Amino acid sequence: MTLDKNEQGKVLLKIARTAIARALRLPAESAAVDTHIAWLSKPGATFVTLTHQGELRGCIGSLQALYPLIDDVTNNAVSAALRDPRFMPLTVDELGAVEIEVSLLSELEPLNFTTEADALRQLRPAVDGVVLECGPYRSTFLPQVWESLPQPRQFLAQLKLKARLAEDFWADNVQLSRYTVTKWCEADFPEEFIHG
Repeated sequence: MTLDKNEQGKVLLKIARTAIARALRLPAESAAVDTHIAWLSKPGATFVTLTHQGELRGCIGSLQALYPLIDDVTNNAVSAALRDPRFMPLTVDELGAVEIEVSLLSELEPLNFTTEADALRQLRPAVDGVVLECGPYRSTFLPQVWESLPQPRQFLAQLKLKARLAEDFWADNVQLSRYTVTKWCEADFPEEFIHG
């Protein structure tokens, strides 16, 4: 049975919410995965983002498809809720007010460039997620971040800061890769996901 993209998204969102509820030791309906097990068993890389009243509340993900999609979503959902070092762990009382978004990543595509200006010209605003690597430093922004950082130079500067580098830092060993995402948010399916 092949699911369309919206149905896939609903399944992934239900898996994420169920995983968080169980991690918080709440009763949770089991996400209906039996009929989708072949698709969910294939390797997949995801990010799970939690927001509360429009503000980020947690975001954890994988850049490479190393594990079955169902495991990747489950683990990232629980980590976004309980282990994002930027936030206190999500509480039982907060869960009902949190919106969940799942992003399914494409494979990473390394960029070839000679200068920072050359790299900036290759970035596609509102399309590319970007991974920056330089020695031990690494960071990524999902394509959704372009909404708040629409200029490539600004986007890259903030990506450097996230990696704990200066925003004007540049070196010959900087590596950039890009990826795209298919994303689903509970708010896109109000008939399926009703929160308090």
